[in-house]
Amino acid sequence: MSLQAEFETAVADSKELPDRPDNLTLLKMYGLYKQATAGDVVGTRPGFTDLVGRAKYDAWAELKGQSKDEAMREYIALIADLKDA
Repeated sequence: MSLQAEFETAVADSKELPDRPDNLTLLKMYGLYKQATAGDVVGTRPGFTDLVGRAKYDAWAELKGQSKDEAMREYIALIADLKDA
């Protein structure tokens, strides 16, 4: 199975996890997904009144410079760990 196919399967599996992950894990999932699908973060950081937007932006920005393939591998591993938990 190709990396892209494994990633797509992990994305589908993420929607059917037995338990809802905590917020930090959800942010990590978001950041890895965005890095894997869109590459490095773009745009400006949301203002201080948009707490959720800032948290998402920061989670994505932390991965700046990471390759799309590496982000896919980390996302796949994270979802596999969450499925087994």
